[in-house]
Amino acid sequence: MDREGCRLNGVGGDEGQVAESQGTVGTNYGMITLEDLEAFSEDQLSDSGNGSLEEGEMIEEEQQDRLLHYWQDDGRGHRVEVPRDMAEPIQQITTNNNGTHPREAVPYTLMSRKEKSGDVLYEKRHYEKAHWACITVKEDTYEQSICYGFMKIMRYICQQNSLGRYLGMTIPIVTVVNTDEMHTTLSRTVTVAYYLPINHQDQPPQPYDTEIVIEQWPATIVYTRPFTGATNEVTIISEINTMAEMLDSPVVCVSDSFIVAGYTNPAAANRQNEIWFLERP
Repeated sequence: MDREGCRLNGVGGDEGQVAESQGTVGTNYGMITLEDLEAFSEDQLSDSGNGSLEEGEMIEEEQQDRLLHYWQDDGRGHRVEVPRDMAEPIQQITTNNNGTHPREAVPYTLMSRKEKSGDVLYEKRHYEKAHWACITVKEDTYEQSICYGFMKIMRYICQQNSLGRYLGMTIPIVTVVNTDEMHTTLSRTVTVAYYLPINHQDQPPQPYDTEIVIEQWPATIVYTRPFTGATNEVTIISEINTMAEMLDSPVVCVSDSFIVAGYTNPAAANRQNEIWFLERP
């Protein structure tokens, strides 16, 4: 595994107040996403009501099966196999571990913003150094790489860690992507990364999966632009080229490595994403 693929390459900026939390939102990457999971309404998942413990356990199993089958049906269309042992992680992340964990936004300091006719073209942000759990994956297609990497990260978040418990969801989940020099092709090798919640930053729980690595990413300056819709090879290449045209000085950024950050409000009709350009050290 290429550990360097997990790192952000950047330098620190001025300290400032951490941006406000972006609310209770989910994440989306590739074809199997948290938005897909959250498409299930409370009615679809059923209320456990006031029945007996056995009845509650049966309803929980039914919910897990329903969510798992949804993922499996969606995955088959993209040649992604979702194994049975994903049932519990899918349900835990869908329900925020039955409502016991709020989603936590990755903190940053807004340094500047470029606007045109009232629309935000891009923002310049400073992210402090922090621990991330990351995994580098290379499958036959870009979408497969993202899906399989995200499933492994989900297992780590849910229980396959040295604490043996649910760690809590943070947003965004980020994907490090690489392109050719002309920004026309994406590499099939991607790195999927999860920001450790604040209460786990000092002592990150260790993953059981040896392919997942805990990295301390350096403080980084990021130029970021929002976009909506699916994240696939076509849309990502398009967003990279659009962002490059908007930047006043694109040469200050890394030219062949970018980040796709995924945010998804469960009530939103479109998926909410950002493309990140990293300032050179």
